[in-house]
Amino acid sequence: MRNVEQGRDDRELALPPAVQEALGELVNAAKDGLLALSVGVGLGVLDTLMEEEVTEVVGPKGRRDPDRVAVRHGHEAGEVTLGGRRVGVQRPRVRAADGSGEIRLQTYAHFADRDPLTRVVLEQMLAGVSTRRFARTREPVGEHVTAAERSTSKSAVSREFVGRTTEHLRALMSRDLGDVRLAALMLDGIELKGRCCVVALGVTTDGVKVPLGLWDGSTENATVARHLLADLVDRGLDLDQGVLVVLDGGKALRSAVDQVLGPVPVQRCIRHKERNVLDHLPEQDRDLVKRRLRTAWKQSNYELALDGLNRLADELTRSHPGAATSLREGLPETLTLQRLGCHEQLRRTLASTNPIESMIEFVRRTSRNVKRWQSGDMCLRWTAAGMLEAEQQFRKIIGVDHLANLTLAVERDLAERRATATPPTPSTTTPEPAATLAHAH
Repeated sequence: MRNVEQGRDDRELALPPAVQEALGELVNAAKDGLLALSVGVGLGVLDTLMEEEVTEVVGPKGRRDPDRVAVRHGHEAGEVTLGGRRVGVQRPRVRAADGSGEIRLQTYAHFADRDPLTRVVLEQMLAGVSTRRFARTREPVGEHVTAAERSTSKSAVSREFVGRTTEHLRALMSRDLGDVRLAALMLDGIELKGRCCVVALGVTTDGVKVPLGLWDGSTENATVARHLLADLVDRGLDLDQGVLVVLDGGKALRSAVDQVLGPVPVQRCIRHKERNVLDHLPEQDRDLVKRRLRTAWKQSNYELALDGLNRLADELTRSHPGAATSLREGLPETLTLQRLGCHEQLRRTLASTNPIESMIEFVRRTSRNVKRWQSGDMCLRWTAAGMLEAEQQFRKIIGVDHLANLTLAVERDLAERRATATPPTPSTTTPEPAATLAHAH
């Protein structure tokens, strides 16, 4: 049986004599597959392209030209990027005729660019490929090329990934937000094995979801959230016209919003509120309470919805006081969208933190292979890379056609709140300066 299979493999790899003669040295590459053959041909074409560029710069070889501006200067070892690896080539060198220095060849510079390599490394790592297995994911390009390839080791892949994610973090935290007009702002924290990042997601008036920034800390506390919000303002985010802030109900985030953004309308996530209330109830009572909660939150009329939730809280006071207390805490803010007259279709999108939690879940999924977070910088880099990767898959929110009406309602609400707000008492305490990325990171 082994001889039969071996004979079959030999027949499959056999090439007609005429084809073998035409391929010459590429016959071995052809045995590794069409891609390996293409790579062998491509490297040969690259050599030809580089020599043709030398001829254009210097002139034909063997002809004297008193007006030439450059001369050939032999060859030296170089590297080009090929399918997530670095492959050695012999590159020609050209020097200026007046001896002022070497002239850069555009063909070699284009193929030697490391950016395609770092892009492949980033995509593979975010897809869950570990640094140890990166080399095994490369397509076969021939034994000759594989034997001389570089930048596929664990340490090399790690360096490429660190460099690329550092660029992503810098790009995210330096985004100019001066031209961004937000209809809604969502804040939430993400726990990463003992570390925490508070992230911000904006929904523009056009319905586009935009990752705005992140800040790291040991816990989801008010100081971290305050620094994040202050950084958004420092980068030009205009909140004077008002914005709807959507939170999960955490007191730290709520306190930071009050301190930095002022009396903006806040929508508390109804899904978090529902879970908090149901956690105080025995299993047999949860379905009934859940139905009554959701029935009230589906109401478009603010007064009717608030009355229904208050009656439920009153009924729970005797039997389950913990659930009643949890329901009453911040209850009106679970109905902010009804109070603003938001359309039902848009309300289904903005009544919870599901949009930002979807982005956070993407971050968790891309970093699932990380066993130990070595530093806050590592935490920030992975989170920023996941946020920007998630942004590529974002779609406009459901109910985008009703965002204009919500924006006007938020502006009116903010104007009324400012008109009735008590003027602050003068203080001699020096205000804390706005946080910047350079200060904290």
